[in-house]
Amino acid sequence: MKITVIGNGYVGLVTAAVFADLGNDVWCVGRTKEKIEKLKKGMIPFFEPGLEEVVRKNATAQRLRFTLSYEETISGSDIIFICVGTPSLQSGEADLSQVYASAETIGKNLGKGQKVIVVKSTVPVGTTKRVAEIIKKVKPKGADLEVAFVPEFLREGTALADTLQPDRIVIGTDSLSAQKILMELHKPINGHFVLTNIPSAEMIKYASNSLLATKISFANAIAFLCEEVGADVLQVLDGVGLDKRLGRSFLNPGVGYGGSCFPKDVKALNAMFKKAQIKVNLFAEVEEINRQAAENFVNKVIKLLDPVKGKTVAVLGLAFKPNTDDMREAPSIKVIEALQSKGVKIRAFDPVAISKAQEILKNVVYCKNPEETVKGADALLIMTEWNEFKQLDLVKIKKLMNQPIIVDGRNIYDPEKIIKLGFIYKGVGR
Repeated sequence: MKITVIGNGYVGLVTAAVFADLGNDVWCVGRTKEKIEKLKKGMIPFFEPGLEEVVRKNATAQRLRFTLSYEETISGSDIIFICVGTPSLQSGEADLSQVYASAETIGKNLGKGQKVIVVKSTVPVGTTKRVAEIIKKVKPKGADLEVAFVPEFLREGTALADTLQPDRIVIGTDSLSAQKILMELHKPINGHFVLTNIPSAEMIKYASNSLLATKISFANAIAFLCEEVGADVLQVLDGVGLDKRLGRSFLNPGVGYGGSCFPKDVKALNAMFKKAQIKVNLFAEVEEINRQAAENFVNKVIKLLDPVKGKTVAVLGLAFKPNTDDMREAPSIKVIEALQSKGVKIRAFDPVAISKAQEILKNVVYCKNPEETVKGADALLIMTEWNEFKQLDLVKIKKLMNQPIIVDGRNIYDPEKIIKLGFIYKGVGR
């Protein structure tokens, strides 16, 4: 099929690359000339394992092309995906300006014949319908369209696998012809089809992300209590997670969730409840627990180092999760800025996120490896659970530190083993 993908961020670029790899003719439309020129050379603007190779392979085969021009791509496409950003407004509602701007430009360049317009950006209920109205208002005569909402469920760090082997493929549309075309497009992808109307599909995305965020905040709430009563939160949640009705995934306490999805989607869902005048405080509490998780972590560090002013802290991990360089809403930002406000000096290392962290976090000494980071430090903070941090030579690390203190925000170490090595150790809920 001939496909246009509007947007070259995580969702847009992964979507374009995967459908090109499956044999389709794909154009990816961006807004920034510099990014498009880099993509033409096979250079992707973020770190995602395996993606650069897939982009280069399909660009070389001329199945995947990049452009700034809607005119060049829209009229000749069978399917047009909208994959632009929907960040949070100050109110918590989703900013839909990019979605609606894309819809208007698509409409003006639609051309004759039947097109399927697919919204893939995470949007509140009613947005896809509004996209259709905008396009119909400006489209030329002879152009015909059907609309659908097809959410993505990719995770940064495993985006290719999640796209090619998803748990489910949700197709929300009121058009049987659009449904048939989209099922055919997704046929090579191994996933259970969920066929529904557009509002239900729009809600599935928000409900999924908000439930996952709720599981993380639930785990942190239990961790808060475990620390007070002498329980080990990992043993508690292992026991809970063995219940097949609940499962163990995402029941992981720590310094809180971050990234581009959970924070904004929880805010947006909460805003939808308010707009509908439904009094539900659950998602506001999910946000509050997430805030408390970072605050509690900072308080542990302050208590261990008291007085903290002038002390040096080594931070391992800056990205919000491993296998990505994404710093959006990363808990490390909250923790580092809070400690800096108390006069703490920060040394930091992350395998891939340093260049992006430097744009956000100032007055930080960025290091080349963990050993350089901990040299002369009064405490070591684990903020991202990169595998390489689990294999550190902790005997060597201890010798390099000024004080042997580890505050483990991701519970990657066994407390007993760390204490036997002579460290003061604090985890989360342990």
